[in-house]
Amino acid sequence: MPLDGFARLAEAVGSQSGDCRVWLDFGIDTQGRRQIRGHLEASLQLPCRRCLSRIDTSVESEFLLGMVSSDALAAELPSTHEPVLVEDEQLNLLAMVEDELILSLPQVVYHDEADCNVSRDQLTSGAAAPPESPFEVLKRLKDKS
Repeated sequence: MPLDGFARLAEAVGSQSGDCRVWLDFGIDTQGRRQIRGHLEASLQLPCRRCLSRIDTSVESEFLLGMVSSDALAAELPSTHEPVLVEDEQLNLLAMVEDELILSLPQVVYHDEADCNVSRDQLTSGAAAPPESPFEVLKRLKDKS
């Protein structure tokens, strides 16, 4: 699936090029629940949180989705399944894959310090005051009384 077709992903991390490789296996489990077992892989250009320049990042995800038609049925799914809402017996696969891709993004992405355009010195906001000893605080409180 082309990454440039994912508008919400572009909104979150910037426009992307290339493809997302997706494998989906549709089935019914032993309890009669419709499910989708899937795997996705993509190479993304994510912004470094220090310098904001792009970093090549590989993203992979394994997922198991339970297809449901209501929130009540979603609540009945076992903890191993994530619910995916099927409305009017139709499922938007593109939106589902985009959701899984967004959920698999790393929380933060940084260059190695040697490769980053921003040095450690530039990140500090000034000299940090040494932490105050809790005993000094107690001494001042005692002296006040």
